[in-house]
Amino acid sequence: MIVDRQGRRFRNLRLSLTAACNYACGYCVPDGKRLVAAQDELSADVLVRAVSYLIESAGIERLRITGGEPLVSPKLEGLLRGVSQLGLEDISLTSNGQLLARKLPLLVECGIRRLNISLDTLDPQRFREIARGGDLASVLEGLRLAREAGLKIKINMVPLRGQNLDQVMPMLDYCIDNGFELRFIELMRMGHLSHDYAGFKRQFVGLDELLEQISQHYQYTQAEAAVDATAIRYQIVGRGFFGVIANESVPFCRTCSRLRLSSTGWLHGCLSSTQRHFIGDLLNEPRHIALPALQRMLVRALADKQDMSFAGGTTVMKIIGG
Repeated sequence: MIVDRQGRRFRNLRLSLTAACNYACGYCVPDGKRLVAAQDELSADVLVRAVSYLIESAGIERLRITGGEPLVSPKLEGLLRGVSQLGLEDISLTSNGQLLARKLPLLVECGIRRLNISLDTLDPQRFREIARGGDLASVLEGLRLAREAGLKIKINMVPLRGQNLDQVMPMLDYCIDNGFELRFIELMRMGHLSHDYAGFKRQFVGLDELLEQISQHYQYTQAEAAVDATAIRYQIVGRGFFGVIANESVPFCRTCSRLRLSSTGWLHGCLSSTQRHFIGDLLNEPRHIALPALQRMLVRALADKQDMSFAGGTTVMKIIGG
């Protein structure tokens, strides 16, 4: 087991299946261009092997499949069927939900029981302005079907001043009414926002402001959460739960257990670090050669983590997943 001086180790792997996405949200890509799959993306079989090696080398227990947008990838079925045989404690998937209704039977068949769906507004016009792709009705229909199929659903919303701040309460009411847990995610200083501080501050909405708005409508208490959870959870008694991923206001770096693997074979130990570690070559080696080399690389990746707080980074989030 690889552990750093703060007692952190890698437990959770976030695997970016593809960099391609059918949206072009402004907080991820500034120019409105949809991201496409990289030419050197690893195949489903190789990604399954990577997950297997990381389970053995790092003690990975939980896997979240991300993108880009994983549901657009032709590798989805192969990856799901492969990783479902690896004995992981949990496999979940993050999606924008645009193709959820179409892909839901495959997800259920392959044992996916938890979804994180990114949704920033319930206003159709505002949806098109923020996502710059897709349509709201398809997302809501996919969520309805997933709920009826018994999947546990969390909704991820990034509140943005001047764009969707007035949607905080409609989104919270919608999630409570449908049994979903809403997660407000503070805007992150990633990609183009890492060097556009004025633009970042202009849009940023923090924990205290969110809680103040919610307190005008609901009474809530802080709820228990896992030690390495990214979200501060709150309970509205008798109604449900919501959370805030307050990476700026209340950093969670000291307990972070996340490791990220890009679709092109790069390990990222920390979102705030520009360091990354290529494991693509190792995945073609026999296990007895690959594993020791991978463990040495994981030591370096763990050392990339911040000690105290999130500092932002130039990496584009949609390339390495959320």
